[in-house]
Amino acid sequence: MPDDTRQPAFTAVVLAGDRGHRDPLVEQSRVGCKAMIEIDGTPMVLRVLRALAAAQWVGARLLSGPARDQLAGNTEIDALIRTAAIDWCAPRSTPSTSAFQAMQQIPDTSPVLVTTADHPLLSAKIIDDFCAQSMARGVDVAVGLAPYDLVRQVFPDMKKTVLHFRDGDYCGSNLFAFLTSRGRRMADYWRRVENQRKSPLKIIRLLGWSAVIRYLLGRLTLENALAVLSRRLDLRLGAVILPYPEAAVDIDSIADHDIVEKKLAQP
Repeated sequence: MPDDTRQPAFTAVVLAGDRGHRDPLVEQSRVGCKAMIEIDGTPMVLRVLRALAAAQWVGARLLSGPARDQLAGNTEIDALIRTAAIDWCAPRSTPSTSAFQAMQQIPDTSPVLVTTADHPLLSAKIIDDFCAQSMARGVDVAVGLAPYDLVRQVFPDMKKTVLHFRDGDYCGSNLFAFLTSRGRRMADYWRRVENQRKSPLKIIRLLGWSAVIRYLLGRLTLENALAVLSRRLDLRLGAVILPYPEAAVDIDSIADHDIVEKKLAQP
């Protein structure tokens, strides 16, 4: 729990914009946008906003997207915006540009937590653990990871992107902590990498040939990878390993949606 006399609470940014392409999950749900797809009867974005509200380490909440007309049908979200319990800003064309623009509205003195609307199993416990560990790392930017073996045990049928390192395999958790004003430069770097995602050679130049080759050969540890990126970006980067398989669950497909619905239906 943060000490208000020493450490300001995190401002949480929730990325909830659609990306303009046809999404079978959205088309099946008929709700108009991904963030408003229901899990166990509640829109995903509302589940995330509620978890953030219950977290002790989170203060203000900023919702980036979806469009206001797509939110108008939910009375709880509409009331949160209308009463300024949460702030809202229009989404940009990509997650990285949305995060970058949202952070321009947040004072430099506030650490920023970035997550996504399609994170329906996110809980206050996961959020508080991530924020506390991130702050204790003494870094500019922290990223949340979950051990792949743990995720696979609980969600064996869910397809996940896996990061393979010499000392372990991990899944992302869509949890990012920007802890200093310097750390916010990482959002700009994220934009550049995202803009080059269709050009592997340009991404390799950003990361460095040596690190990429070592990763492909299975010789790079997680700490090695963070050290390489820290040097190239002139930032202190850290990872928070979260012992919660739910932290790695996001909804990217109809199959993901069905798996989570079935999981929540279990006694």
